[in-house]
Amino acid sequence: MKLNHIGVAVKSIENQLKVWKGILGMELIEVMEVPEQKVLVAILSVGDTHIELLEALDAKSTVHSFIEKRGEGLHHLCFGVEHIEQVLQEMKNEDIKLIDEVPKIGASGKKIAFVHPESMGGVLIELEEL
Repeated sequence: MKLNHIGVAVKSIENQLKVWKGILGMELIEVMEVPEQKVLVAILSVGDTHIELLEALDAKSTVHSFIEKRGEGLHHLCFGVEHIEQVLQEMKNEDIKLIDEVPKIGASGKKIAFVHPESMGGVLIELEEL
C-alpha cells in the first residue's frame, strides 16, 4: 500500500493553481474533467505522491456538497492497493462501512472505491488499484 494522492476540494482550480503551482512551485501534470463524478481535477506532482484539486462541475457533485457543508479543504486521502476487490471484501467482513462495495473507474482510468469516513476516524478514504 502507498499514499497515492491527497484530494483537496476547492471552489476554483484556476484560483488555487496560483498558489499550489505559482507560489509553491508544484508541477501541474494535467487538468481533466471526470463527468461521472461531476468534477474537474487538477493533478499536481509533489515528491512521490500527488495533490488533486477537485472543483465541482455542478450542484449534484459530492464535491459541491462537501464545500457547502465544510468549506474548501482536505477532501480525501487515496491509497494504492493490490487487488481492490479483495481489500473491499476484507473491509466488509470487518464491518467497515463502504461507500462503494464494487469498484468504479476513477480519473486515473484505474479501479477505485471509497471507504466511509465514519469507519476511518472522520477521513474519507479512496482506494485505487495499483
